[in-house]
Amino acid sequence: MADTMTVAAGDKIRCDACPVMCYIKPGAAGACDRYANHDGTLVRVDPHVVLERTVSHGGKLVPFQVSGDWDGKIVRQPDIFVTAIGAGTTYPDYKPAPFIVSSEVDGVDMVTVVTEGIFSYCGVKVKIDTDRYLGPETAVVRADGEAVGHVTTSEYGSQMLSLGGVHHLTGGSKKEGRVTCDTLMDLSNCKAVELTIDGGATVIVQAGKPPIVNSVPEERMRVGCGSATIGMFAKQWHGKVDEVVVVDDHITGVLSEHQAGKLLDIADTGIKMKGRRSTPGRYFQVADPGTGWGGTNISDPLSILGPFNPKEARPGLTMLMVSTTGEHASYYVLDEALRPVETEMPADLRFSVERIQENCEPALCTVLFMGGAGGSLRAGVTDNPVRLTRSVKDALTRVTSGGAPVYVWPGGGITFMVDVTQMPAGAFGYVPTPALVAPIEFTMRLSDYAALGGHMDYVRPLSSLRDSAEVRPMPYIPGRRA
Repeated sequence: MADTMTVAAGDKIRCDACPVMCYIKPGAAGACDRYANHDGTLVRVDPHVVLERTVSHGGKLVPFQVSGDWDGKIVRQPDIFVTAIGAGTTYPDYKPAPFIVSSEVDGVDMVTVVTEGIFSYCGVKVKIDTDRYLGPETAVVRADGEAVGHVTTSEYGSQMLSLGGVHHLTGGSKKEGRVTCDTLMDLSNCKAVELTIDGGATVIVQAGKPPIVNSVPEERMRVGCGSATIGMFAKQWHGKVDEVVVVDDHITGVLSEHQAGKLLDIADTGIKMKGRRSTPGRYFQVADPGTGWGGTNISDPLSILGPFNPKEARPGLTMLMVSTTGEHASYYVLDEALRPVETEMPADLRFSVERIQENCEPALCTVLFMGGAGGSLRAGVTDNPVRLTRSVKDALTRVTSGGAPVYVWPGGGITFMVDVTQMPAGAFGYVPTPALVAPIEFTMRLSDYAALGGHMDYVRPLSSLRDSAEVRPMPYIPGRRA
């Protein structure tokens, strides 16, 4: 299936599928393990993947019907979609894309241009659902001791990592580039990778699986910050407990002071919180970040309290302290000295803690591959690459990766992100330059393709692929990794 140029050198052939330009002896594969010498012919080791759009019906896969009830889509998707997985690359720059395939959809002539892009400018964005402290922002993230990225700004209930990029792939030592490439490829292919963060935690990341932080599997993503939790559950606590503190590394909530408590006429309790008071019932910096209660470093929640005010507090006052995931919870009653004493939690409060847990979504790792489709890749589509960029921006051309939808960033170039769990297994490869090899497809009207200066002489009908032994049909099930 290789479309690449080969040059003989004795019994070896030279592959030009990437800048390494391997000489491959008979029966062997190149450094990337993607191309091999088969009896003097350069062949692609992995088959070319074509997706057959299917729906689940009674436990079986059946094709979408051309006719029948409307399925809710504004435009029907093609039943057969040619991906770039296994298609080959456009290197060197002047070559047209390996496959430029025409088809008809609802009477409209369409064309899909597919290629496996060689991405030196690429990386992954990792979302890790956890409140546990992974490390300070901008801290270096390492794999096998090599720097492969950094911690970036956290989002609501998730810690975020930015990994890869051209500086780690090419700007450091040879080992750093190799380890970065291996890490990106494994994460993109939904394999587990162990990462260590300078000044922070060790975390095992695998797309679509719970993170494992310092050898402890994470179960839940927090329901919200401490203040939001107060707002959601204040009514359920009303009349059952005098005070509630929801411990959170970012915003700790206090029921009696919170607006939700005020609207329910919950009396002041004389509670004294450590940290910096923001608005009523919301406190910042009650403790340092960590892997304890609510993403703080505490194991004893009473450590964030000062003495109760005797003008408002009273013996017998009850207090619930709970984390934002419900993982930690304790119930206290003030003694005669107004000191909280831990006591067995009443059943109705235990139920409210379980309700918090129920409202926490399962903690998962999300991996988004991000790459920039540069000039050489675009030249495989058209001899005037900027027209392809304009066509994408004008929504005349749809970009996919392995058949999965992508998000194309605004601004210059074709910079895209894709959820790797939506792609067929084994969609990513590498070349030892080092760089990642990722599938990318451009689909448009055939007339639009001609208008942007496409390689019309290389357009081939979809039917030409049907009987190829090197093509692997796979069912496409939206939202599920094939």
